[in-house]
Amino acid sequence: MKIALIGASGFVGTAILNEAVSRGHHVTAIVRDVSKVAAHPQVTAVAVDAQNPQALAEVLKGHDRVISAYNPGWTAPDIYDQYLKGGKAIVAAAVTAHSWLLVVGGAGSLEIAPGVQLVDTPDFPAEWKQGALAARDGLTALRRETTLDWRFVSPPVFLEPGDKRGGYHLGGDQVLFSGDKPAGITVGDLADGVLNEVEKPAHLRQRFTLGY
Repeated sequence: MKIALIGASGFVGTAILNEAVSRGHHVTAIVRDVSKVAAHPQVTAVAVDAQNPQALAEVLKGHDRVISAYNPGWTAPDIYDQYLKGGKAIVAAAVTAHSWLLVVGGAGSLEIAPGVQLVDTPDFPAEWKQGALAARDGLTALRRETTLDWRFVSPPVFLEPGDKRGGYHLGGDQVLFSGDKPAGITVGDLADGVLNEVEKPAHLRQRFTLGY
């Protein structure tokens, strides 16, 4: 399969890239700096501004799947505006290119109680809040797309470094728990879940989550 991966050099994007390659797929790694993508015969690194929908659409055309792991950087002072600008451009490009799109978002929009999203709770970390609000608003905008073939994955509350270990389960719009504590997952297993959706789509125009 030919996959376009936006944000292929980030924490999540790198794990998705490695998982896709390990499964035999050919990946166009869309990044700001191609030097951050390791050379591999199944990988073509392309420098494209993810906030430029016209340029991005040209790159996306001809791919079987598009995965967005876009993140302007958690330390960006204007992360809310930058995240939404990029998200809007990526959706517009996907519409133009008639793409199959999977967006990797955040956990903040998951419900911790009926009608209460994690990002709105008093203990939500202030340093993550603007990025989480942007991801939530990006999902809200995505849900208005009734013709685009999209899906959105939220990691669980705890996303950790590490390889695949298996044993995770899937959920929907609610925070997953492991016993009485919020669930976690390694970035390797998050990537595994993403590639499972790529190969056997099961969440058309839905958000899903996963965790141990």
